[in-house]
Amino acid sequence: MSSSQIEIQLIASLVAVACAIPGVFLVLRKMAMISDAISHAILPGIVVGFFITENLNSPLLIVLAAVTGIITVILVETIQKTGLVKEDTAIGLVFPALFSIGVLMIAKNANDVHLDVDAVLLGELAFAPFDRWMVDGTDLGPRALWIISIILIITLGLLLSFYKELKLSTFDKGLAASLGFSPVVIHYGLMTVSSVTTVGAFDAVGAILVVALMIAPAAASYLLTDDLKRMLWLSTMFGVISAIGGYWVAHWLDASIAGSITTFLGLIFLGVYLFAPKRGAIAVWYREKQQKTEVSLLTFLLHLKNHTEQAERHINHLQEHINWQKVRAKTVLDLALKNNMITIDNGLVTLTQKGEAFTSKAIDYIITNKDAQIEDMKEDFFLFRG
Repeated sequence: MSSSQIEIQLIASLVAVACAIPGVFLVLRKMAMISDAISHAILPGIVVGFFITENLNSPLLIVLAAVTGIITVILVETIQKTGLVKEDTAIGLVFPALFSIGVLMIAKNANDVHLDVDAVLLGELAFAPFDRWMVDGTDLGPRALWIISIILIITLGLLLSFYKELKLSTFDKGLAASLGFSPVVIHYGLMTVSSVTTVGAFDAVGAILVVALMIAPAAASYLLTDDLKRMLWLSTMFGVISAIGGYWVAHWLDASIAGSITTFLGLIFLGVYLFAPKRGAIAVWYREKQQKTEVSLLTFLLHLKNHTEQAERHINHLQEHINWQKVRAKTVLDLALKNNMITIDNGLVTLTQKGEAFTSKAIDYIITNKDAQIEDMKEDFFLFRG
């Protein structure tokens, strides 16, 4: 593995970590799409900074682009607060307008500048090792590596310093304000970090990958845990795995590195979306199916509790009178038998002592709604779930 390959993977990994940290809070605050707006709307700031310094490597570009990102957030929130349009609509109005202003400024004042789609949107990590930082003839490594490292160190420092404030203002703004923390200051501080990170990563990886690295790892980790610290760790881990894995996929396919990393992120999210233990699509489907069967069981037990006639307690009653299909009726009966809720003698279904106790508690819950939650009751009585 060459030094260039190591540098590319290191840059991609650092960008992934730098994006994952603010990305977690953006996802929790339901502001995921603001990262997309910032990544496009910073163009006017970059253009103005270039016109002033005539140097694409000037720190002023990052400062002005970050300011443009903050302006984007302010404009979006201002439009949203009017109540005339929702946040997604406001974002859709603001960032195309600012991006277009940037394009017009380039077209009017720098006709010889070529806006390449790969460079602006997809980025090209393969070129990052060639842009070196030279000091007195000494090669200090890729410029992008230094820029994103500095941004990451600042981001980590701010996270450690204001973790409690960030957590409180994210989950309970009222409590944060009552404790003396300003949710507004913390909010715009987060937006500033997001803007600076976006700008720092924009040149190396492009706008699409910046958005993907901010949102996809955070969204995947959100489906796996409710713990903020664990969510931050998982998000950074998913980002780094995607950065390295995506690079080698691109190397194998001879394709765009940024595109491969983004695809890798999408596959990780798809896997988590489908197979997450509690919030995954399969787990949710199974839980809904389970709950439907358990509700049917409860309905049948209540019926047995309220009817003593043999005709009403006959096993065929499930199909004839309750109008259940044969498969559903068998599923309910099997679940009741497994949990020792009923006995069947000559086709007659009778509640056991355990079935009587569960049904009586269920009736009390339905009438008063003051007893233990129905799910807790099921945990106490059911050895097998539907």
